[in-house]
Amino acid sequence: MPISIQDPCDESIIRSRLASAPCSKLAGRWVLVATTLASSMAFIDSTVVNVALPALQTNLNATIVDVQWVIEAYSLLLSALLLVGGSLGDHYGRRRVFLIGVALFALASTWCGLAADIHQLIVARAAQGLGAALLVPGRLAHGRVSVRLPLPLGP
Repeated sequence: MPISIQDPCDESIIRSRLASAPCSKLAGRWVLVATTLASSMAFIDSTVVNVALPALQTNLNATIVDVQWVIEAYSLLLSALLLVGGSLGDHYGRRRVFLIGVALFALASTWCGLAADIHQLIVARAAQGLGAALLVPGRLAHGRVSVRLPLPLGP
């Protein structure tokens, strides 16, 4: 039995359908607020660690290379896996992948706070980057869908 699958990016399909949201207008606003806060948390975290670097270096007896890895472990995984996170959202559901990303980010943040040495902190920051890579694409998709933004009409 043949299965007919339409390409979701087919222009005629996009233009022939009205944009719709699966939730009420009020719920859509709260979805937008929640997803914006989550992605803000991910992006602020990438910069706020810079303020704590001198204290981290002193308290954890870290070298300058170790401190550099604290920053880079997060940035590397976030940037490398951002598209993978979007693809996983398309495949397994944006909401599910977004929530997994938020949970992973929160757990990794707790791990960062409890890290006993610099190497644990580096691994925890990498886990934060993975969580951020899962939640950021979901935020972008949910924000578009939840507030009934109009579709663009042309090139």
